[in-house]
Amino acid sequence: MQQIFNFLIKYKVGLVFLGLLILGLSLTLTAHDYQNSKVVSAANDVTGNLFNFKTNVSDYFRLGPQNEVLLQENKNLQEQLYHLRQSAFTELDTTAFSIDSVYKVYTSKVIANNYAYSDNYLLLDSGKKDSIEPGMAVLSSLGIVGITEQVSSRFTRVISILNRNTSINAKLKSSNHFGTLTWSGDDPYVTSLIDVPRSAKVNLGDTITTGGKSFIFPGEIFIGVVEDYELDLNRGYYNISVKLFNDMTDLGEVYVIKREDKEEALELLENVEEE
Repeated sequence: MQQIFNFLIKYKVGLVFLGLLILGLSLTLTAHDYQNSKVVSAANDVTGNLFNFKTNVSDYFRLGPQNEVLLQENKNLQEQLYHLRQSAFTELDTTAFSIDSVYKVYTSKVIANNYAYSDNYLLLDSGKKDSIEPGMAVLSSLGIVGITEQVSSRFTRVISILNRNTSINAKLKSSNHFGTLTWSGDDPYVTSLIDVPRSAKVNLGDTITTGGKSFIFPGEIFIGVVEDYELDLNRGYYNISVKLFNDMTDLGEVYVIKREDKEEALELLENVEEE
C-alpha cells in the first residue's frame, strides 16, 4: 500500500495532467459532433483493419482445404465434360466403338518435373492405391501434360509431351484435319503437329486440340495455337509449330483420366485384326 502512495506522490503531476487531458477530450467530443465523428471513424478504421488482417490470416490457413474442395468439384465437372464430348463425337463418327464411353477423373500433384532434356518425364504423388494405371491421360486445367507409364503403390511416372517418343493424335479445331503431335526436343513451350494434309486451311493463331481418335486422351482437349507452319511440297503435308497453352515448366495440380471402356474396345479391335 505504501508503494502505491509513493507512486501517486512521485507522479502526481503527470497523473493530474493525464486525467485533465482525458476529461478535456471527453468534453470536446461530447460537445462537438465533428470531432466525435472523426474519432469514431478512426476507431472504425483501426477495428476494420484488425478484422481484415484476422480474416486474411484465417483465409490463408484455409487455402489447403478450399483447394481440395475446388479440385473435387473440377474433377466431377471434368468427368461430365469428357463424357459429353465423347458422346457427341461418337454420334458423328460411325467408326467409334461405344456410345456409352465414360471417363473417370482422378486428381494428383506433380512432385518432380523434367523439361530440359530431350526425353522428359514427370512424377505424380499418386499410384496404384489411388486407382492410377499405365496408359492414362494426364491433363492440367490448361491442356494436355502426358501419359502415365510406370505405376508403383504411391507414385506414377508420366511420359511428358516434351518427350521425343510421344505421338498424340491432334487436330485443327477449325477444320477437323488430323495430324500427329510430336516434340523436337528443343523448346519446352512449343511442339509440332505433323502430317496434316495440304487440303487443310491453316492460319496463325488457330487452336489445336486432341483429335479424339485415341483410347487415352478425350477429344477436344486444348493443346495450343499455331505459331508457325510450312508445307512440305515433296510429301504434301504441313509441319505446324504449336505454342502450348500449358507452361510445362510450371506444373502443380493435374487430372489423370481413365477411359473405362478402353479394355473392351481394344479387345474388339484385336479380334477384328486377327480375323
